[in-house]
Amino acid sequence: QVQLMESGGGLVQPGGSLRLSCVASGRIVRINYMGWYRQTPGKERELVAGINRDGDTSYADSVKGRFTISRDNAKNTVDLQMHSLKPEDTAVYYCHGNIQIFIASNPSSYWGQGTQVTVSS
Repeated sequence: QVQLMESGGGLVQPGGSLRLSCVASGRIVRINYMGWYRQTPGKERELVAGINRDGDTSYADSVKGRFTISRDNAKNTVDLQMHSLKPEDTAVYYCHGNIQIFIASNPSSYWGQGTQVTVSS
């Protein structure tokens, strides 16, 4: 069983910063792609930022220059540093990983439970 646990969400004023962290635990052989997604009521979950094992990153246009994703392969963690937060960044943020649990198997998709980020004055 694999679990992804997020932390670091909360309430922040516009222009503020917040750091989200996610740790994967359980039977893990290898974690390939990791990412942060977000979702607001009535909308589809969208990719905010992603990172592969080599550290190559990708970002949604709406967060480029403000958010930074990073990971520690040895600790099975992925973080999202968010700066210059805007009210439209308010959402539930989910950690995601493509995780291989057996040597001979293909990676499967795993999600965290989500953490609420609210940007409001």
